[in-house]
Amino acid sequence: MKKMLVLGLVAVVSGCGSMKSGVADNGFVALFGGTSFNGWTQKGGEAKYTIENGEIVGTTVPKAQNSFMCTKKCYGDFILELDFKVDPKLNSGIQIRSAAYEKDETVKIGEKTKKFEAGRVHGYQVEIDPSERAYSGGIYDEARRGWLNDLKENEAARKAFKQSEWNHFKVECRGSSIKTWINGVPAADLQDDMTATGFIALQVHGVGKSVEKIGAQVRWRNIKIKEL
Repeated sequence: MKKMLVLGLVAVVSGCGSMKSGVADNGFVALFGGTSFNGWTQKGGEAKYTIENGEIVGTTVPKAQNSFMCTKKCYGDFILELDFKVDPKLNSGIQIRSAAYEKDETVKIGEKTKKFEAGRVHGYQVEIDPSERAYSGGIYDEARRGWLNDLKENEAARKAFKQSEWNHFKVECRGSSIKTWINGVPAADLQDDMTATGFIALQVHGVGKSVEKIGAQVRWRNIKIKEL
């Protein structure tokens, strides 16, 4: 019989350990050194992650589930900054305070129960959305509750996204407060206390059998964090 977990103020996080980071700069340290995936591990689907010119490149493959390149270390309160560029056909995101169970689990979330397969990444996601909806910078709860803070009422943030160019994210987590900025424009402003800590991850969204999306890429660079 499987045990029932109750997801509350503190997440049950698996696989979070120590991580060697880069040289400190104004309190920030580099999460990615530009030459290797030391301190990172892939979870979920089988999308391809490579390193090119100091950038992490995620490439879609057929039939893969959502894929995530995850930090081995967990983070609670922090400021995260990074640049990203995404193919207009591809959805992506940045996981924060996220987790994956080491074995299949059944979890109670509010009044509902949800089954998680071993290794299924779940948690807060800062959306990367190049579609006409333009929700890049909104907060989606991956594999749990869905949208927590979309950008329907934030036209300035929706317009701040630059199609087929490099964009900049800033993410600030302090206690129950999660705030995001895209290219310097305030985007999401969320109060939520479900998860206090977890890993950071770079998502390549699954594309199923969509031939036109196979081989689409998302790129990340200049990934740095300041723990608060």
